[in-house]
Amino acid sequence: MSLAKRLAEYAVNLEFEQLDDATVHEVKRRLVDALACAMGAWNANAPNVARRIATRVTSNPGASFLGGKEKTVPPLAAFTNGILFRYLDYNDTYLSLEPAHPSDNMAATLAAAEAAGKGGPDFITATVLAYEFQCRMCDAASIRANGWDHVTYGAFSTAAGAGKLFGFDTVKMTQALNLAGTPNVTLRQTRAGELSEWKGCAFANASRNGVFAALLAQEGLSGPSPIFEGEMGFFKQVSGEFELPKLGGIDNEQFMICGTSIKFWPAEYHSQSAIYAALQLRKQIEDLSQVASIDIYSFDTAVDIIGKDPEKWRPKTRETADHSLPYCTVVALMDGNVTLDSFSDEKLKDEKILAMVANTKIHRDHELSQRYPNGIPNRIVVTLEDGTTFTEENEFPPGHDQNPMTDEQITEKFHRLGEGVLDEMQRLQVLDLCWKLEELDDFGKLMAMFPAAV
Repeated sequence: MSLAKRLAEYAVNLEFEQLDDATVHEVKRRLVDALACAMGAWNANAPNVARRIATRVTSNPGASFLGGKEKTVPPLAAFTNGILFRYLDYNDTYLSLEPAHPSDNMAATLAAAEAAGKGGPDFITATVLAYEFQCRMCDAASIRANGWDHVTYGAFSTAAGAGKLFGFDTVKMTQALNLAGTPNVTLRQTRAGELSEWKGCAFANASRNGVFAALLAQEGLSGPSPIFEGEMGFFKQVSGEFELPKLGGIDNEQFMICGTSIKFWPAEYHSQSAIYAALQLRKQIEDLSQVASIDIYSFDTAVDIIGKDPEKWRPKTRETADHSLPYCTVVALMDGNVTLDSFSDEKLKDEKILAMVANTKIHRDHELSQRYPNGIPNRIVVTLEDGTTFTEENEFPPGHDQNPMTDEQITEKFHRLGEGVLDEMQRLQVLDLCWKLEELDDFGKLMAMFPAAV
């Protein structure tokens, strides 16, 4: 049996009744968190660009996009909402051979659920499915070393989630995977050097393409096969051969969504433990003006992603700064927190911060690398002008799946990021729908609770 057919059979047969209460609750937590991130990015340029494009196309049936007045075609709704979810790099994370942000998938499942007229239980099931496919593939093979971006796996997962909501049988689901996988292999240049606004749009584009692939399969279009094992297929061109020996719900295997982590600070996930360590060091150092140098001992994945490019030492864009291990560490130490304002244009030009970043060195540590991806260990050593040193290490920062945020902390994040978009009563109404998600019969009701932005 081809991998695509095996995945298709799993997708078609997965039912809401198979999901335990903890898994269902995690979907609710991720939706609250994703909507919080969307409100935090509400007025950013990239989502407004997407909104303007989505507004040009109306569709009935269609799907809503946050900040829009009319429904648009589902792929554009997924693209727009996906940018809002991901733009701040504040949504959830999965740590593996290929790290990912799997709540990105929700933009596709929201659009497909509304377009298909499906309610909460179907959305929950499709979202669990999308997480399952993306995270299992991330476990199976890293593709960034070959020059491919992790969102490449997202085309498969979003196509599967959309296909589930469209009610596909095994044949159509297989074709959706074929149609999603062939044209949507994406370049890792997205995350190299000085980062652009596209960093927050790349998975949204995978969602757009995944939903579009599902729509094509729904109408009976076939795609190249076998997509994984073929002569010019995914294994040979992108990932190398891999197997997916486990899938959630089979032989009591935990669903992958339960192993994902939610971000406590709006910065690339591998920096979260460094931020925490820096905040602890701040409490120990009486006079920060006496700091002479900072040494960060980190693991290979963190160094490769956020600690080796020269642009990370003098970031010129928000996207580069929130993917800079030295910058995030220094801001935490000097300001006592990392917030959205930490990446403002004014802050990026702060010469005191930049001078300290220039005096920060990154060191690969083999022992720390051995502890990844179970943990994300970073050790910070601060040396003062008189030679005194302070050391702090952290492996499981707040939000890590082994140190999870509470529902109350996620709710606080939702209120904090949503203050400029919804008033308190409106935020409480949205939260009520999310926490009672299995009772929701129309996702248009949820989307309509957000104001127009275009």
